[in-house]
Amino acid sequence: MTANNTTTTATTAGCRFADYFVISGLDIETGLEPDELSALCQFLQASKGRDGAGRVSSSTDEGENYEQSPLRRTFKSKVLAHYPENVEWNPFDQDAVGMLCMPKGLSFKTQSDNRDPQFHSFIITREDGSRTYGFALTFYEEVASKQICSAMQTLYHMHNAEQYDILHTSTTICINSSESNSENCSDVPTGMTKLQRFNSYDISKDTLYVSKCICLIAPMPFMQACKKVLEQLHQAVTSLQPPPLPLESYVYNILYEVPLPPAGRSLKFLGVYGPIVCQRPSTNELPLFDFPINEMFELLGLENVLQLFTCALLEIQILLYSQHYQRLMTVAESITAILFPCQWQHVYVPILPASLLHFLDAPVPYLMGLHSNGQDDRSKLELPQEANLCFVDIDNHFIELPEDLPQFPNKLEFIQEISEILMAFGIPPEGNLHCSESASKLKNFKGSDMVCDKKNGNVAGSALNTYELLKENETMARLQALVRRTGVSLEKLDVREEAGSNKDLKVHCDEEELKIHQLNIQIRETFANRFTQMFADYEVFVIQPNQDKESWFSNREQMQNFDKASFLSDQPEPYLPFLSRFLETQMFASFIDNKIMCHDDDDKDQVLRVFDARVDKIRTLNVRTPTLRTSMYQKCTTIDAAEKAIELRLAKIDHTAVHPHLLDMKIGQGKYESGFFPKLQSDVLSSSPASNKWVKRSAPAQWRRKDRQKQHTEHLHLDNDQREKYIQEARNLGTGMRQPKLSNLSPSVIAHTNWKFVEGLLKECRNKTKRMLVEKMGREAVELGHGEVTITGVEENTLIASLCDLLERIWSHGLQVKQGKSALWSHLLHYQEIKEKKEATLGSTSSTGIIQDLERRKLDSLVMPPLKISLTQDMRHIQNIGEIKTDVGKARAWVRLSMEKKLLSRHLKQLLSDHELTKKLYKRYAFLRCDDEKEQFLYHLLSFNAVDYFCFTNVFTTIMIPYHVLVIPSKKLGGSMFTANPWICISGELGETGILQIPKSILEMTFECQNLGKLTSVLIGHDNSGLYAKWLVDCVVVRNEITGHAYKFPCGRWLGKGVDDGSLERILVGELASSIQETDERHCRTPPMQQSPSMIRRFVNITPTSRQKLNTGQIQESVGEAINGIVKHFHKPEKERGSLMLLLCGENGLVSALEQVFHHGFKSPRLFKSIFIWDFMEKAYVYFESLERTELTQEENWQTRAKKFCKFVAAINGAPRNIGKDGKFQLLVCLGARDHLLHHWIALLADCPIIAQMYEDIALIKDHTLVNSLIRVLQTLQEFNITLETSLVKGIDI
Repeated sequence: MTANNTTTTATTAGCRFADYFVISGLDIETGLEPDELSALCQFLQASKGRDGAGRVSSSTDEGENYEQSPLRRTFKSKVLAHYPENVEWNPFDQDAVGMLCMPKGLSFKTQSDNRDPQFHSFIITREDGSRTYGFALTFYEEVASKQICSAMQTLYHMHNAEQYDILHTSTTICINSSESNSENCSDVPTGMTKLQRFNSYDISKDTLYVSKCICLIAPMPFMQACKKVLEQLHQAVTSLQPPPLPLESYVYNILYEVPLPPAGRSLKFLGVYGPIVCQRPSTNELPLFDFPINEMFELLGLENVLQLFTCALLEIQILLYSQHYQRLMTVAESITAILFPCQWQHVYVPILPASLLHFLDAPVPYLMGLHSNGQDDRSKLELPQEANLCFVDIDNHFIELPEDLPQFPNKLEFIQEISEILMAFGIPPEGNLHCSESASKLKNFKGSDMVCDKKNGNVAGSALNTYELLKENETMARLQALVRRTGVSLEKLDVREEAGSNKDLKVHCDEEELKIHQLNIQIRETFANRFTQMFADYEVFVIQPNQDKESWFSNREQMQNFDKASFLSDQPEPYLPFLSRFLETQMFASFIDNKIMCHDDDDKDQVLRVFDARVDKIRTLNVRTPTLRTSMYQKCTTIDAAEKAIELRLAKIDHTAVHPHLLDMKIGQGKYESGFFPKLQSDVLSSSPASNKWVKRSAPAQWRRKDRQKQHTEHLHLDNDQREKYIQEARNLGTGMRQPKLSNLSPSVIAHTNWKFVEGLLKECRNKTKRMLVEKMGREAVELGHGEVTITGVEENTLIASLCDLLERIWSHGLQVKQGKSALWSHLLHYQEIKEKKEATLGSTSSTGIIQDLERRKLDSLVMPPLKISLTQDMRHIQNIGEIKTDVGKARAWVRLSMEKKLLSRHLKQLLSDHELTKKLYKRYAFLRCDDEKEQFLYHLLSFNAVDYFCFTNVFTTIMIPYHVLVIPSKKLGGSMFTANPWICISGELGETGILQIPKSILEMTFECQNLGKLTSVLIGHDNSGLYAKWLVDCVVVRNEITGHAYKFPCGRWLGKGVDDGSLERILVGELASSIQETDERHCRTPPMQQSPSMIRRFVNITPTSRQKLNTGQIQESVGEAINGIVKHFHKPEKERGSLMLLLCGENGLVSALEQVFHHGFKSPRLFKSIFIWDFMEKAYVYFESLERTELTQEENWQTRAKKFCKFVAAINGAPRNIGKDGKFQLLVCLGARDHLLHHWIALLADCPIIAQMYEDIALIKDHTLVNSLIRVLQTLQEFNITLETSLVKGIDI
């Protein structure tokens, strides 16, 4: 499944080492044709960087760019020849090969330029995802054609005349300008001399050279071997002596007589000047990878590689940038190789040809390589979208990461493990200084300089002691500190000289090549081991489908294939940010799909088989329960065995190919001319030999295809059409655009590509909104047959972050001009500017937002002025948050706020309703200008209004938020005569306000404090001053002025001495009032937050009939439900538990349930006299106290319990608080629950003689069976550590 072995099965049956030999270069017949696309791109880049003053934009006729000197311009290259004409299993793709052999087109040089041959490899990914590899050597050949030389001379005359005019104009401007800057003018003469010195080609003096390329197209990436073949062929034409045999013999040999080595075997064949060896891993080893992975670490440094690796795993867009094509390819292939056992599922173009630059606009995850000209720095490179982009400047050892990138699990220990391997091979973990530096610079380079220079590390191959050098290095210092804690000393580190090499084995390859093999396998094994450790138990969580495979596959998008919630709940806390995002990726989903499709070992593809074997081995070694996870770091133990296997293959060659030999060529063919690569004889190279033992092995292509798909067919029992459909569907799942077609650019191709993007974005939006709703609705959705039971905060955060990423990609698609890193925020700022200008011209009379009638109706009864719905006001809230520094951060915060307010779809609709602005900012093909798709997209977002999100409140926990408070007194007994001074204290999940005085005249106020989170309770009271200090409060309403969430805290009780239960303060528990946009009928069946109990239920009223009487069964049920709620609360992850206050003191909380227990069978009070449960508690207290004094002998346990009960009742009665009798009972229950004493007290009170006086015979408290069952239920609370809110226990010191 890794990127590197995708094509193995596709073409192995061909059994040939190479499919094609290609020659590309200058076609003398068509002459010099400008490469329009490359020239246009260069011209646009040049014109972007150009300053306006004194520079004249030059003509771009026919795509030529006259500012570039002709030797620096690019011209069209052509595929001059390819042998054979075609092979059945890998049809020749002329466009793709032509583009990638010479991505820059033809280039010309003179004898004074450096003309060293350059090797690069490339990859052709077909639209179905299968891959073919190309290996190209570009060298320079003297131009023999007189016409080409004179055409170049003419171009130079035209160019010099043009440049002279430009320089002359700028000189004149410079002299005439009154504000001329002397520094700028001083550059002009230099420009003139440069022009004369470099921009010249004289046909009489100079020799003209043109680039040419020879290339092998092969089914498997044997990079080292192919490089040697091409270098030896090139050496044959440049050496003074002709090669031993005609070139055709060697090309014929590599195309038809050299086989692919079978799995687990090595192969030796002859090049022009020496033997070439390659080896292929067996089916139980890591897949083939032949690129030097050390180069990636030297170019980027270990820390950067790990960050890039994390980005690849999370399917973030990755853009590699370098002026060396081979570096782009090496880094891309290396990073996809270490993803094992996963495979990069999206657009993969390690070398992006100039004609495909529009693909940078792709709103999908991609891994692409962009060629730099070596002159432009990063700031000049304008990319369509950067909000979620990882930009890797390979040549400058620099990586730019997206915001909020989670850390890879066990990062420091992992860095330490890889550092040891790199240091053993003399590679510093910080990376290397490039070889392009001059030798003298290297001689004067001191170790201390290198430590200071953060970009560079040790010099490759230098005599410096690696460890000594790195001792002062920051990363190593951090590592050492970490390692010391584990008891290992880095000084004692045994740095292996020949890392694991077997000294007694004589291998058939040079030492450098062996080292590359050794380092490659050590690094890859270490990365593979991380996955094996992290996912050792993954099979336990795979959800096997219960229907047949065909119907499972047709409903694949609706199905869950992995129990993410259970898997994450088993993981160590620090892993969660990374893992929760990784489990959402396409590569992980495909990996699990693959697992579901392949039950038996015979079915499994190689990657899955290798990975599962390792997982099994770890399980047997560790012998730990499948679900028990540990964050203990376990090093890789498979390195030695893997290394040994490679060394054995290289020491004992399994196969030797037929040697090159003379072919049956006509006389005069194969003529040799030194310095020129000839056009080879197609008649001898076009057909394979009739008798060849390797060819006999290869069966017809149809049989090969059958073999490749056999496992799918047999398993699925599908016919051919269904199977083809399944394979294609599997590849396209979840991706809008699989792979760009490497063809010449035409408007229709671009239009089709963009249409694919638009369709893909819409599909992704549909899937994402559905997934988020299913997760959020939880059990209700499960009952309807969707998804999993719970969603954790980490998962919810991950889903919302991925929605923000999707919105950024939609807003980046088809942008006219890039402004800032976030396309969405940039659009919002434009909109805000237009709105504010309009408001300024209309004056303050116009309303800045809409007030919905519905909301006005709802809140009229509460007399709280409704919040206006205003997109720009929500933007201002975000702009006022000092903690958010970047545009990307602001856009994400705005999306979170809009989701919490249930306004996301509405705001975006409003933003896009300004058609003039959208036209100005976006090209015609942009997603946001496709009306039907845009409407569907907004409709999908509208579905989020069905559920409550707190994604803003829960994330921005430290910001200041204005809250509006309104106290509503009872209408019947209005508080107009009320003389005392009221106060309030508001508590939320994140904190509390402390005591706030309320103005008694208006009973309304706005205050600002740090985010309280979801509000849970309000403590309200007054100071009992004045003549009439009795206050009947109906409810309290508190609103968060940013998110618009309003909480209602019902009261319905008196606060005053001599009235009700004599309380001057009460704790109220709140519920979230229906939010702005919701209609009276809420679609969501998620239960609302509980509220504080109403007045009627709280005390025994004058007429006992006014209260609904519950029977003992109902009371037991309500106690059970209250306890059950608390148990569930503690089984949630700590960060997601919410408020315990609701479960204790809310409408159906524990206090309410126990009140029902004690109210059952309570003797009716005398007329006009209310009695409370607390009266019974006080009488029991007096009874137990008197027992202690008379010292009646009771068992010790009983005495201890009685003492504790008395201590708590006395403490509550003696507290310096004015809480009434019901408040005291509430406090006693809460303290009893906290200290695990409730079940003891119930037993104590049930045996108390006071029961007889105050309860009738039918009372629940008198029924021993029921009391015992109540005690058992309450005992379940013993295992939980209950913490009470400070507002509840204020002044009680127990």
